Amino acid sequence: MSIIQANNVTKDFYLNKIKVNILKGISISIEEGEFAVIIGESGSGKSTFLNILAGLMPPTMGDVNICNENISKFNENQLALFRRKHLGFVFQAYNLLPQFTALENVAFPLVFLGISKKERKERAAEMLKKVGLEERMNHKPSELSGGQQQRVSIARALVNNSAVVLADEPTGNLDSKTGVEIIEMLKELNEKENKTFVVVTHSQQVCKYADKIIRVKDGLIVDENNYN
Repeated sequence: MSIIQANNVTKDFYLNKIKVNILKGISISIEEGEFAVIIGESGSGKSTFLNILAGLMPPTMGDVNICNENISKFNENQLALFRRKHLGFVFQAYNLLPQFTALENVAFPLVFLGISKKERKERAAEMLKKVGLEERMNHKPSELSGGQQQRVSIARALVNNSAVVLADEPTGNLDSKTGVEIIEMLKELNEKENKTFVVVTHSQQVCKYADKIIRVKDGLIVDENNYN
C-alpha cells in the first residue's frame, strides 16, 4: 500500500522576476515500510522535493498524498499538526537545541502533542536506548560526537511514533565510517519498526541499503529502481 504518493509535482522560484523551474513534474509512489533513497547532484531539486514532502513548502502544481491525506491542500495550521503526528525529520546539521540534554532534545517534540512530562521522559529514554545512547542521555550536544548527535536526531525523529521519517543528507557531516554506522542503524530501525524512510543523499554508499532508488537530475526523475 502506498504511504506516499506525489503526482506531477512542480516547484518554481522567482529570482529578480525570472522564473526558475526547480522541479519540472515529479511523480513517485513509496510503499509503507520501504527504505527509499532519492539521489542526485547538488542543485538537482532533491532537497526541494523533500521539503515539499515534509509540508515545509507548497508545490507550485501537483498533489502530495501522505498517510491518505492530501497535504498540498492543507493550510499552515493543518500542516503543523500533520507533521507532529505523522512525520519525523533527520537533518544533516542535526538541529539539536544546545541548551538541552540528549534526553530533553528527544522529548521536546512530544510537548506539542500534549503528552505528560513523565511519559515524555520515558519515551525519550526508550528511543535513546534503541539508538545506543543509554549512557549519554544527560549529555548536551557539545559533549557528544557528530555521530552521537545524529543518533539523538534519529531518536527525536522516531519518538512520536511517526509513520514516515524524512532524512536530508543524514551522513553528510560525518566521516565515512560513522556515516556507514548511521545509515545501517536507519536501515535496522526501518526493518524492526516497519517505518517508511525517505533519504535524500548524493552518496552512492547510501544506495546499497535502499529498497527503492529514485535518481533526480535537473528537476526530473531520470531513473527509478525497486529492490524489495
